[in-house]
Amino acid sequence: MSASTTLLPFQPATMSTAQLAAVSFLARYSGRTHALYGYQLKRWLTWCEINGLDPLVGIQRAHVELYIRCLRDSGLADSSVVTMMHGVRGFFRFAHIDGLICADPAVYARLPKVQRDESRTQGLDRLELIRFLQVAQTITVHHGALAFLLGINALRASEAAAVRIEDYADTLRGYRVLHLVGKGNKPATMPLTVPVLRVLEACRGDRRSGPLVRRPVSGKPVDRRDVYRMVARIAKVAGIPRHISPHSLRHAAITNALDAGVPLRDAQILARHADPRTTEHYDRARGNLDRHGVHFLTAYVAGV
Repeated sequence: MSASTTLLPFQPATMSTAQLAAVSFLARYSGRTHALYGYQLKRWLTWCEINGLDPLVGIQRAHVELYIRCLRDSGLADSSVVTMMHGVRGFFRFAHIDGLICADPAVYARLPKVQRDESRTQGLDRLELIRFLQVAQTITVHHGALAFLLGINALRASEAAAVRIEDYADTLRGYRVLHLVGKGNKPATMPLTVPVLRVLEACRGDRRSGPLVRRPVSGKPVDRRDVYRMVARIAKVAGIPRHISPHSLRHAAITNALDAGVPLRDAQILARHADPRTTEHYDRARGNLDRHGVHFLTAYVAGV
């Protein structure tokens, strides 16, 4: 890849307009999101170089749609094409906001339609979730705490691994609460129910600070890979005959909350989804006419 398509450190005096726009856009992100968007932009820059185009100046909607067609022709699934365009569309959107281009050529580019009625993650039903939580506590206190953080509080793997004892020391409105920093560096505060607090305290023991969940043998703090391994072990002992990941537990927490009748708005708060449409993908009973909104609205209007 030549210098024209390389995402360089911030050196405005020597950077092209496209490189300046790319670095300015990526500066908004960190971690895996930064790496993903960087890869997506490099792929766009490379395509432009091959086709003799400036990656930013002079780009029209037709160029963006030709690139989308190229992604589809390369064998990517429609959902992957849409994902691949996230970084490119953000690149043009913020270049337009920053005044580097007079119009956004990607805003009206036609993307493949992806029909995804529900999450494809293999979650657990109510009885499987109960068995998973019970079995986890019989392995070690660390497995038990991890299982409840994932399966009841719907934490992500990295969030559960990062929980520290100090993070749930506060009380708010009569509830012990857990403070965490979630996806996108967004802070969140979640209540801890009595069963969850009980297993967390069992895991804490006499410790007053530091990482909560540890590796049972070495006593070292867990990381994301440890979380995956511990979840797999619990699933095996529980006799769940399919692959279960940490996201399966998060999925189970959200779907079972919806099955229990938790309103979509409250389930969205539990999941910490920015868009309620994301939470809807977890609803296994959206086609159930017994739960259709007209029943609740009719009863509300009738005063019953």
